Amino acid sequence: MKTILVTGAAGFIGHFVSERLLNLGYRVVGIDNLNDYYDPLLKEARVHRLTRLDQGHQFELIKADLQDRNAIESVFSTHTLHGVIHLAAQAGVRYSLTNPQAYIDSNITGFLNVLECLRSQPVHLVYASSSSVYGGNRRLPFSESHSVDRPVSLYAATKKANELMAHTYSHLFEIPATGLRFFTVYGPWGRPDMAAFKFVRAILANQPIDVYNHGQMQRDFTYVDDIVEGVLQAFLHPPVREPSGEEFAFETFPAHRVLNIGNHHPEPLTAFIEAIEDALGMKARKNFLPMQPGDVPATYADTQALRDLTGFAPYTPLHVGVNSFVSWYKGYYGV
Repeated sequence: MKTILVTGAAGFIGHFVSERLLNLGYRVVGIDNLNDYYDPLLKEARVHRLTRLDQGHQFELIKADLQDRNAIESVFSTHTLHGVIHLAAQAGVRYSLTNPQAYIDSNITGFLNVLECLRSQPVHLVYASSSSVYGGNRRLPFSESHSVDRPVSLYAATKKANELMAHTYSHLFEIPATGLRFFTVYGPWGRPDMAAFKFVRAILANQPIDVYNHGQMQRDFTYVDDIVEGVLQAFLHPPVREPSGEEFAFETFPAHRVLNIGNHHPEPLTAFIEAIEDALGMKARKNFLPMQPGDVPATYADTQALRDLTGFAPYTPLHVGVNSFVSWYKGYYGV
């Protein structure tokens, strides 16, 4: 039985990835600190769901902070791993404007600790990056070949830093690594700080929703099941060193790649709100506001590289994903 380490195993994406791995017969060692960035009870409910589904006792959760180097080293020294899926991070663009240290601690120091531990077990590392790295790029759709040198939030800067760090460690220590640039993930068990959650909660309470950039936003909304499938497919296709030709001062490129995972179908924010209204059978009261610092007007994923590598690309239509989220929300909160 192969053992996979999943960081952020109590998180939105992490708990779904853990579930899929368990269903595929892997043993999953999860790390999560269950912090209070948002309701810890939701995180605990995800863990309870995993333990309830785990009939083979193949799931182990270790409560630890990634910035605790000793705790992370202990996990690596006591487990023989066959892969690491690193999804733990301090998320959120707006939160980074007021709490920058949290992003350095988790996204930089925590990621460094994972990379350092991988030197002892250089297995395939799949890690979460973000579409935020594209910043204010006007070229659409966003391609992995585009420049990502102009982030517009500290969150985006830490994700760009993760890509550079992984590239370096792959070059120096032969650690195969795949960075995944997620595009606006939504779905059941989502985070309360994300748009779908906030909109549904406010509409049900007959409160206005904040609509930024006066509604003139586009997002490549990507359903969580598609994200999970993309993570697993990327994990099953580890990169290898390739000849560099004259582009690089060394004979081969590191075994490192980045891939977009998005729906390749940007939707206006107003269409997302309309889908929620349809699912709820209620109309939203809208509070139109200017663009917020750190935001970008549009995201749009070029997913050809993911498709070429794995044969998979996200496809779930917006109304299907929104209906699924609303159904979960009503069931979970007893609405």
